[in-house]
Amino acid sequence: VSEKKISVSTNIIWETLYIEVFTCLSSPLTEVREDYVLIDVYDFINEEKINIYKGWMISSSPDITSLENPIYDLWLVDCINDKAS
Repeated sequence: VSEKKISVSTNIIWETLYIEVFTCLSSPLTEVREDYVLIDVYDFINEEKINIYKGWMISSSPDITSLENPIYDLWLVDCINDKAS
């Protein structure tokens, strides 16, 4: 298990994944804590870049909005200022 922090409007390459973060939003402090991130995830399979996830992830619903594949599980933990992790 590892945790990666990715700034909004940037991307990282982690192992065979290319992860791009478009936006990360948090609910107001007066409401129950909820974070949302809009991402695009590609996997380099046989030197080909294949899109394996595109859309919103919600921190309170990792069972619904996470990326699950045979090698990786990816889910949103938190938005920290302008970063997703």
